[in-house]
Amino acid sequence: MTPGTCQSPNTAIRPVQYRDLEVIEKHFASAFEGEAHSRSTETCGHLSQVRRWYWLIKLLSLFPNPYQHLFTTYVAEQDGLIRGAIQISPFNRTRSTWRVERVAVDPAASSLGIGSGLLRHCLEVIWEARTWLLEVNVSDKTALALYRQNGFQPLAQITYWDIPPDLLHSLAEREPDLPSLQPVSNADAQLLCQLDSAAMPPLLRQVFDRHIQDFQTSLVSALIEGFKQWLTGTEAVSGYVLEPQRKAAIGYFQLQLCKNGSFPHSAQLTVHPAYTWLYPELLSQMARIAGDFPPQSLQLASADYQPEREEYLEQIGAAWISHTMLMSRSVWHKLRESRLAPLEALQLSEVLSGFQPVRKPVPSRVSWNKPLHSQCQPQTKHSAGSPGLSSAASPQSESPQQLEGLNSKLPETERP
Repeated sequence: MTPGTCQSPNTAIRPVQYRDLEVIEKHFASAFEGEAHSRSTETCGHLSQVRRWYWLIKLLSLFPNPYQHLFTTYVAEQDGLIRGAIQISPFNRTRSTWRVERVAVDPAASSLGIGSGLLRHCLEVIWEARTWLLEVNVSDKTALALYRQNGFQPLAQITYWDIPPDLLHSLAEREPDLPSLQPVSNADAQLLCQLDSAAMPPLLRQVFDRHIQDFQTSLVSALIEGFKQWLTGTEAVSGYVLEPQRKAAIGYFQLQLCKNGSFPHSAQLTVHPAYTWLYPELLSQMARIAGDFPPQSLQLASADYQPEREEYLEQIGAAWISHTMLMSRSVWHKLRESRLAPLEALQLSEVLSGFQPVRKPVPSRVSWNKPLHSQCQPQTKHSAGSPGLSSAASPQSESPQQLEGLNSKLPETERP
């Protein structure tokens, strides 16, 4: 498949334009209509903000900056109609891993290979990506089949939990035992990177490929993030727990709090596997912080390699709202078959033609097949008029003209 085409010959894949936003917003909304957690609400809110600030986002995409790929989207157009769309973004600072954020296909064109065409187009045009990630609901069999067909394999199973406001209020009544709770700054990036690496299995660590710069915030990023929070009416609060003896971070949390109570709070939680007793303490701390805002539920995620977290959330009465599958695939770049065809038709003899001698070598009296010591032995001289060959003279050391002259002098019975 060549870039910009699907299985249908009259379908073209191109970057999104402003006139496409209203159509793809409907496609994305219908694609996440069955989602129970805040992903569908987040998608609709994100697209409405994109329509409002499209030209600013377009300007940011023209030069290198942390938000250059804030809205990297491609659409599949067929006969003037938008049949599908895909949104992607870099997952880490080095852009070695990219994430498929959203894929939506018009149900009327589901049999035309629009979804596979969009995915493969992104795999071809994003040359810096070595690994791709995506998250899909386990009950969406159509999407799971699409991603498996295009080489994505299961990486981890994610469960989203919801802690209602009354449960948050009861958790906030408990005094958390966190004497070494520290605010997060760029100076703590190395500690947070080490904690992130220790909290996940080696396979995820390899796929995520996060480094110290992924936990640092530049001045431009801080300004843009503050502007984004002002637009969305949110506030971010983060902190980490320091182990003084080891001088290592053993727990980290980040809260996205809604100021007007229009949507649930969300949290990211990272705990070292050897310090799982921190779960009650960190949840109490987050509940105390959320108590200063309008009452809303708190949503967070847990993976199947974090059984202690899931056990604690079930113990306190949190309700799971959805199960998703984290999938990934690696990309091996290669030249297109059209470019390889002339090379495959080239024969080995033609490739090595430049190494062939220009003309035939001139015969020499020195034989390189004979041992060196035999060439250095002195030869005995013949007596004048002796028709025979000496024992030191070898036919291999004579030229063809000399051998022919000697043979003519031998009797007919002794000629070879």
